[in-house]
Amino acid sequence: MKKILTILSAMAISAIGVNAQILRTTCEQGEIEGELHNGYALYKAIPYAEKPVGDLRWHAPVRKAPWTGVYKAEKWGDRPMQSNDPNQGGNALPMSEDCLYLSVATPAGDASERLPVFVNIHGGGFFTGSYSGTQDSFVHNGIVYCSIAYRLGSFGFMAHPEAAKESGRGISGNYGIMDQIMALQWIHDNIARFGGDPGNVTICGESAGGISVSILCASPLCKGLFNRAICESGGNFLPIRTGAATVCGSAQDMKYAQSLGLDFQKSLGCRNLKQMRKLPAEEIQAGTEYNRYWPAVDGYVITGDTYEAYLRGDYNDVDLMIGYNSDEGSLFVHGAGMDAYERMMGTNFSAAPAEFRAAFPAADDGEALQALRDVFRDVAFGWPSWAWASLQTRTGKRPVYFYYFDQLSENTIMRGTRGATHVAEMPFVYGFNFGGRMSEVDTHMSQIMERYWINFVKTGDPNSTALPYWTVFSPDTPSVMYMKEGFFLAPVPNKPQMDFLEDYFARMRKEYK
Repeated sequence: MKKILTILSAMAISAIGVNAQILRTTCEQGEIEGELHNGYALYKAIPYAEKPVGDLRWHAPVRKAPWTGVYKAEKWGDRPMQSNDPNQGGNALPMSEDCLYLSVATPAGDASERLPVFVNIHGGGFFTGSYSGTQDSFVHNGIVYCSIAYRLGSFGFMAHPEAAKESGRGISGNYGIMDQIMALQWIHDNIARFGGDPGNVTICGESAGGISVSILCASPLCKGLFNRAICESGGNFLPIRTGAATVCGSAQDMKYAQSLGLDFQKSLGCRNLKQMRKLPAEEIQAGTEYNRYWPAVDGYVITGDTYEAYLRGDYNDVDLMIGYNSDEGSLFVHGAGMDAYERMMGTNFSAAPAEFRAAFPAADDGEALQALRDVFRDVAFGWPSWAWASLQTRTGKRPVYFYYFDQLSENTIMRGTRGATHVAEMPFVYGFNFGGRMSEVDTHMSQIMERYWINFVKTGDPNSTALPYWTVFSPDTPSVMYMKEGFFLAPVPNKPQMDFLEDYFARMRKEYK
């Protein structure tokens, strides 16, 4: 008995030693300490940049300076200024401009393990969202899980001529994207000290997070920071926008973006940027309009039209998993009929009304509602995903895996939709619940989808033994993984709509030039 107690005591000491090693490490700023969470070490709030306040409001992020003593990363950092946060229950967190934090959850028992790294970039329309939360299933499968916060709304994306003059590069806006890049640089430089492999990093985002992923994949500032990417319902491939958008998704022209910044200054009653920086953050947030401040082409972070960059092969060629859902537009389009359908055609597709009607036909209000939802799906998510997959397959060397999620589940945000609405795939991959019931089929599909994602993060290939085989994407073969009551390979979905939008957007790009 005494021998057994001695062995157990030694095991306990050994376990404490491992935990102590994991729960305290050193990053470039100094010593840092996390906490034990569900069997792994969790660092909830690592500051990767200085607080973007005062003169640093509407300024590129500044790398976090070294600290003295041991920094305790045991509480989630404040979420960025925003109106609300539908992501990960972040509404429980306070809001402030002091929001530039990232989290690290690591299962490593030793810093030498070099585990694959997953970096989550949250969605929310560049207007809401929170980095808080982690993913137990990924961590328990040997993945270091990171999540990053970035500035939102006018704080993250307002362009202004005075800020451009200050920058030294003649640029303004895109602060939220620069935050993301600085966070990725921090992860690249420090993640080995948490047991992660800086040479095996996957970035992942949904919606605005997916648009961010596409921007990062095209940005020269990100070379070498990651080697895999997952985009769920996103993409920055629409023609550059020079005015207000009825469907979001495309980067703004800088002249237009800066005009919005000047309008914002006037609406706040300020004479210049200096006065705007003196206003309380709450007053800035109260005046921020939804979907007004967006990534813009600045020649530095976003160098130009992403579609054309991919056509030239000028991008970060990484392993790619990409896809979208069958009824994405049902979350955004409500109560519309033939009048709205005619307005959409006249405002956005007036140069090709017959082709528009053929691609998105409607003869009454019911058909018009679904047609407009399909327009939103394909313009904001479907066509950008298809264009990205097709272009990388054509000009790149790394594999592309394309999915189409069409599982109509009770566990989605909306009920009564024709198919899978926006974000409907997320409970299947990440396990959280939107309040509905997961059927037996849903549960089995969730187990397979989660395994696809984990495999891809580890190896760049979603396949493994006993999973339905997912082939590399080829535009002319049945190579899209349809996810509906199971898994099967099929041709590109909504191909007539893809072809119409491909031609129409080509015309728009010519007009922009």
